[in-house]
Amino acid sequence: MKSKPVIPRVLANRDVAEAIKHCLDQDAEAAALGFIDALEQACAHIGRHAATGSPRYAHELNLPGLRFWPLTRYPHRVFYIEMDDHIDVWRVLHGERDIPVWMHQPDEA
Repeated sequence: MKSKPVIPRVLANRDVAEAIKHCLDQDAEAAALGFIDALEQACAHIGRHAATGSPRYAHELNLPGLRFWPLTRYPHRVFYIEMDDHIDVWRVLHGERDIPVWMHQPDEA
């Protein structure tokens, strides 16, 4: 199976930067590096197997095709939609957040 490119939106990049900053603010450089590794692994997985992500929030948010994949050892989830030629990553959110509220924030594609 051919892997699709995983392309994050502006808010997804911002989410990642905030998570890394939080780790670094706590003097947890190893955690920040681990988060980056876990995110890279998650993106590689969804690039190859996008349909394996959970569609749990797709109906609640009225976003057909929305799926998420959890990061290993971190409480974050990668929210994405599979397109014909790429994976469109909308957000990378901590699982304890109010996901529907955070997903409805405006973003630039």
